[in-house]
Amino acid sequence: MSSNDLEGRTAVVAGASKGAGLATARRLGNAGARVVSIARTPPEAADPLFVRADLSTRDGVTAAAAAVAGLVGVPDIVVHVVGGSRSPAGGYAVLDEEAWAREFALNLFPAVRLDRELVPGMAARGSGSVVHVTSIQRRMPLHHSTLAYAAAKSALATYSKGLANEVAPAGVRVNSVAPGFIRTDGAEHLLARRMSEDGVSRQAALDDLMRVLGGIPLGRPAEPEEVAEVIAFLASDRASAVTGAEHVVDGGTVRTL
Repeated sequence: MSSNDLEGRTAVVAGASKGAGLATARRLGNAGARVVSIARTPPEAADPLFVRADLSTRDGVTAAAAAVAGLVGVPDIVVHVVGGSRSPAGGYAVLDEEAWAREFALNLFPAVRLDRELVPGMAARGSGSVVHVTSIQRRMPLHHSTLAYAAAKSALATYSKGLANEVAPAGVRVNSVAPGFIRTDGAEHLLARRMSEDGVSRQAALDDLMRVLGGIPLGRPAEPEEVAEVIAFLASDRASAVTGAEHVVDGGTVRTL
């Protein structure tokens, strides 16, 4: 994409404080978009278009949507990167009602609720692009450690497909991006912990994490900027005929069709 491919567009990135969300906000901004970043934690540098909100709650979404309307009106692009797992490892037996509720509140409902606030305006205008960040775990759940997270991301993918079919006639495109192992700060902290606990090198700790996923044929995790690049493509007019599609960014981890 040239630097001005999104010149004059407005974008909302939910979950933009770190990792793929931060990389996406920067990528869209570099492409010329005016970007509203939403997160619970403010960025290190002051940003007049930052909205502080907890999107895992109804009130947080309502407040964020009102702030977006005040800052940019109806956005052209909405990207949902909010997500993660807060549940303990140990399989289904350790996941109580609260654990399941937390995972769905973080990984499904922020997108559902924020779309409900923002997509009608896009549909009324007759144009827009929505991107949901899901996970390859919807196709290969890690039952011991992140089962509820995987189920929530699967629900998000199903919702994304249904929404795409509904709003496409109104000119709004909806797609999803399913990352695999991404080299984020969280992943680096996990590697450091394994290095300390097991007394192994970083490469050995990384190899072990990739082995848990069944291996990564590319031989490395994806960078946040690589995920952001796919999101930016889907948000742009270069993907003007792409809707209802899922794009996997996993270095070949998922081996099935």
